[in-house]
Amino acid sequence: MDFAYSSTQQEIRAAVAELARRFGDAYWRDCDAREAYPDAFVAAMTEAGWLAALIPQQYGGSGLGLLDACVILEEINRQGGNAATCHAQMYTMASVLQHGSEAQKQAILPRIATGDLRLQAFGVTEPDAGSNTLRIKTFAKKVDGGYVINGQKIWTSRFRQSDMYLLLARTTPYEDVARKTDGLSLFLVDIAQAGKSLQPRTIDTMLNHHTNEVFIDNLEVADEWRVGEEGQGFRYLLSSLNAERLLVSSECVGDGKWFVERARTYATGRVVFDKPIGANQGVAFPVARAHMSLSAAELMRNQVATLFDQGQPCGGEANMAKYLCSEASWEAAEAAMTTYGGYGVATEYDIERKWKETRLFRTAPISNNLVLAYVAQHLLDMPRSY
Repeated sequence: MDFAYSSTQQEIRAAVAELARRFGDAYWRDCDAREAYPDAFVAAMTEAGWLAALIPQQYGGSGLGLLDACVILEEINRQGGNAATCHAQMYTMASVLQHGSEAQKQAILPRIATGDLRLQAFGVTEPDAGSNTLRIKTFAKKVDGGYVINGQKIWTSRFRQSDMYLLLARTTPYEDVARKTDGLSLFLVDIAQAGKSLQPRTIDTMLNHHTNEVFIDNLEVADEWRVGEEGQGFRYLLSSLNAERLLVSSECVGDGKWFVERARTYATGRVVFDKPIGANQGVAFPVARAHMSLSAAELMRNQVATLFDQGQPCGGEANMAKYLCSEASWEAAEAAMTTYGGYGVATEYDIERKWKETRLFRTAPISNNLVLAYVAQHLLDMPRSY
């Protein structure tokens, strides 16, 4: 088994790092202060072709594998950026690529590859259902030639920065399905064409995340914009969710490496009581432990991304990778915050910004407690807890 990154992946890492360094700490600090979307950064990523990494070459993309895409997002965060501002354009591809019609692919993928169209919004979670996706209530009623959809979504990030909306809705009442995973369907929605049928409301959060509640009122969607078969949307959703888990894991790895490097540099240069604070084991050991945790989590991420690229089942492994990477990143964030002491909460040092960003990943996408419940039930065959 070869644990080394390929020459192509090393070249990708170097090129993305060079681009990311053009958007340094001051850029991201300014976006945070203004609660602004990093349009210039996303435009540069699009122009360089990195956001089209997973789109096959016949549709204008690079046709790279998921591990390659993981390297891209990891490196953005390793340089102090925030890849969450554009990562959805990568993981939503999986559902469309694997289950969309050829007409759908021809209509949107080339435009996404050029940056003419953005598919950044993913409507799954609802206020009442929470993590129980199978109990969502947004309903798509069948009519001649299509569907009329009504309902409500929450935590739809980057809705206002997207042209297309990948939307999960129920097409058969929960009480009428043979299997509880049946009866959900996936739709591609043109946001501009939908007009007032989609009404977003911004949710203020502790970080600059651009997320929304979306109210859906008599939204008309034609048959040709349903992805795959009616009632199979939950299974199609899983294609994107496994990719999402791994891409988010990669952002966590990048964040963690950034925290470790910042903590190492500060602990080496900051002198208190006539010696570098890093000479104190109480400072050095947490940073060392975080480094080791990140190294192990990165290996897990690489293994699972390789399984994904080989077309092998990896649902359980993807969940575990997300858990391990987000926990390792949080460990590094806490070590850096403690190393910096009071300066850690000062915006000019950027620790508090990244600390907030990486904390989110322990909660979403998928709570780490749900990962533990999944592993206990599905991998260890323990009694069901939810």
